[in-house]
Amino acid sequence: MEVDTSVLQVSPGNEAHLHAFSTTLIDPAGAQHTLYLHTSPEFACKKLLAAGEERLFTFAPVFRNRERGALHHPAFTMLEWYRAHRPYAELMQDCAQLLRLAAEAAGTNLLRNGARSADPFAPPDRLSVADAFQRYAGIDLLGSLAGAMPDAAALAAAARDRGVRVAEDDTWGDTFSRVLVAKVEPHLGNGRASILDKYPAELAALARPEAADPRLAERFELYACGVELANAFGELTDPVEQRRRLEAEMREKERRWGERYPIDQDFIAALAHMPPTAGGALGLDRLVMLATGAARIEQVLWTPVAAPGT
Repeated sequence: MEVDTSVLQVSPGNEAHLHAFSTTLIDPAGAQHTLYLHTSPEFACKKLLAAGEERLFTFAPVFRNRERGALHHPAFTMLEWYRAHRPYAELMQDCAQLLRLAAEAAGTNLLRNGARSADPFAPPDRLSVADAFQRYAGIDLLGSLAGAMPDAAALAAAARDRGVRVAEDDTWGDTFSRVLVAKVEPHLGNGRASILDKYPAELAALARPEAADPRLAERFELYACGVELANAFGELTDPVEQRRRLEAEMREKERRWGERYPIDQDFIAALAHMPPTAGGALGLDRLVMLATGAARIEQVLWTPVAAPGT
C-alpha cells in the first residue's frame, strides 16, 4: 500500500545527530505551537502499522538541517517501506532489487560515483560491522563492547593507533563514526554493493537487539560505490524500551547541540499495538545519482534549494 504521511509533525524524530526545521502553528484562538518538518516518515508509518497496515511504502519529502554537500541536501526524497511479520533480512533482497530496477530505468549496467563503480545486477556482499572493523581498520570492535557500557577509551586508543584522529571529548559513538568514515566506508560497495550488518545496539535506537548477541542490533546499511544508500531495521516494538532510548538520544543532543525535540507520545503508545516488523529507508536521490553518474545531488533534483550566498 502506498501511503502519504504528513510532513508536519509534533516530533521530527529523536536521533541525536539529526537536525530538524521547526515552524510555528497558530491555532484559531491565536495560540502558538511549535511543530517540525519530519526528518523521516518513520513515526507516522509505524502508527499505520499499529492500525493494521502490514505492507506499506512512501516516497516522502524529508528535511534535515545542518546538512549540505555533494551527497547531502536540506530537502530530499526518501523511499521508506515496511513489511510486518517478515524477517529484516528480507529487506536485503528488496535493496538488491532496487539497485537493479534503478539501473534498468537509467539504461546502465554500472552504478558510478566518480572513479568508483558497482555492478547493480551482482548480489551484494554482506559482512558484519565487527568484521568490517577488523578487516579494514584492524580494530576489535566487540572488545570495546565487552562491559556493561561501551569502552570509549579503549576504542579511542585503538583508533589513534590506526592513525584516526580522535578528540578528547569524543564519545564511543563519535570514535566509531570516525573509524567508519576513514577506514571502512572507502572499501564498501566497490565492484558490487555491500550490506553492512549487525550494528552495535548503541547505534540503533529504533532497532531490536540481535537474538544471539544483545550487544548488537538488527540493523544494516546498504552501500554502493562508497555511498550509503539505505538503512534498515528489525523494528523495536517495546514502548518502554523505546521511550528510554529516545530520551537518552535527546539528552545527548542537548549536551552536544543545546537543543532537544519532544517525544511523540502517540508513536510510543502505538508501539504496543505494532506487529513484529522490518523496515527500511533509502535515499532516492542518491540512488539516482549513482544510476546516472551525477557528481552532486543538486544535479538530480528538480528544484534544488540555493545555498545562501550563491
